[in-house]
Amino acid sequence: MMMRIIFGALLGLCVACPALASVLGAVVVAAVSFPPLLAAAVGFWAWPSLTRTVRGWTS
Repeated sequence: MMMRIIFGALLGLCVACPALASVLGAVVVAAVSFPPLLAAAVGFWAWPSLTRTVRGWTS
């Protein structure tokens, strides 16, 4: 639910301010073209579910 709200807010900002869309696009391109940054972002995003899974294995 929260991801939908964040996505909607970003989409609304990009429609309201087209210059922000180009800046956001440049940030996304820079992040995708630098694999370690992308790997760190995915790890940060996946960490809570990974810890819950491992905790389930050990309990």
